[in-house]
Amino acid sequence: MKKRHFFKRLLLASVGSFAFAAVGTAAYSFCGFYVGKADTKLFNEASKVVLVRDGDRTVITMANDYQGELTEFAMVIPVPTVLQEGQIHVTENGIIDHLDAYSAPRLVEYFDEDPCMTIVYKESATMGQMAEDAPVPSVTPQPDSLGVTVEAEYTVGEYDIVILSALESDGLETWLTDNGYKIPDGAAQVLESYVKQGTKFFVAKVNLEEQAQTGLKYLRPIQIAFESPKFMLPIRLGMINSNGKQELFVFALTREGKVETTNYRTTALPSGMDIPLYVKGEFGNFYKDMFAEQVEKEGGRTVFTEYAWDMNWCDPCAADPLSDDELRELGVYWVGDDSGDSIRQVPLRQSSPSRARDVFITRLHISYDKEHFPEDLKFKTTGDRQNFQSRYVLRHPFTGEATCEAAENYFANLPKRFEREAQTLANLTGWDIQTIRDQMADNEQEFEEPEPKGNWWQRLWGNG
Repeated sequence: MKKRHFFKRLLLASVGSFAFAAVGTAAYSFCGFYVGKADTKLFNEASKVVLVRDGDRTVITMANDYQGELTEFAMVIPVPTVLQEGQIHVTENGIIDHLDAYSAPRLVEYFDEDPCMTIVYKESATMGQMAEDAPVPSVTPQPDSLGVTVEAEYTVGEYDIVILSALESDGLETWLTDNGYKIPDGAAQVLESYVKQGTKFFVAKVNLEEQAQTGLKYLRPIQIAFESPKFMLPIRLGMINSNGKQELFVFALTREGKVETTNYRTTALPSGMDIPLYVKGEFGNFYKDMFAEQVEKEGGRTVFTEYAWDMNWCDPCAADPLSDDELRELGVYWVGDDSGDSIRQVPLRQSSPSRARDVFITRLHISYDKEHFPEDLKFKTTGDRQNFQSRYVLRHPFTGEATCEAAENYFANLPKRFEREAQTLANLTGWDIQTIRDQMADNEQEFEEPEPKGNWWQRLWGNG
């Protein structure tokens, strides 16, 4: 079995600062019937990270898709400080899967009404409390010519964890190698920048006895909680021995609103377009090709927003919003906490029937490599609570009998509408336009203007 190197797509650490702003938001009703979603399962070897951010407080949950011998697994994460044992937690994959499903790009469908009925449609705008600063457990530094200090050691869940500090990257690389961690060529150069910043290193490997007791065939996500003015996610370590692009999904949960990157362009994916009906049967292929096309159009240097929404509701729903218990497990400590300790009171938004949970989710999708993303990801909150979703629409034409003048115009304009859908699909995905037209025709989206039904005077007065 092919073993994944522990640096292959190193599961990131982060930290950062948010500007507080209780901003009102308008709610936009999208509606439609939800018929499909494009979750992270479409992308091979995709990393998923959940970031909870409030002030200087950060909780990171790192999903793990490692496959291979457990003795070969290790994870190295730059962290801003020495973590206490209580700041480290192990959770369940199901919560991240739920968050993925809830925020996934979606396919919806509408059915045209009888064109002879006068209807006006309007889309109206309608891990527990984090520990306060406390003395770090005393760990006696061991004299080491390599300049590496083991600041702390813990076993949490199925992981053995050490927190390291280092004076130089070469010494850190040697220490990791001497202690059984396989390091790819070029690691020292990347580690050096973190060492110069005084960064600590969170190193985890599997405790085989503890893993056996879980009875699980997979490794559970690791969570860390800390405070830092920086809001960032290291991605450079994970690219050391990568031969191509990697997929990263970041789910950011805040009180303030949408999260964006500050050192790369962040843009919303194209959304809300009408696309041909046959795409319903191959929505996954459509979405992957559409995303790849947008990455190429943006020069491979852009972070894409796939979803930004108030966690209290969804429209249409690809999955139910997360429960309070699930949100707290991810680190949203202000949900359901009545203690008042360090809980900032946020004014009600007029669109909300109650204070509710005050959690806003941003889903970011990054397809990255060393050439186009040479820096770690740096984030900010924008205070923008406007809802957005990557949403694509199937519109079924009316197929019943209709003999009014409006119906004649409706049927006459369908070929033009179908052509617009074909052009939209070709532009989004780069697919061949004639192939699209042929498949639409096979799916009863004809491009020939239909023959009028009955004589003109019958259509005029309804006689005949």
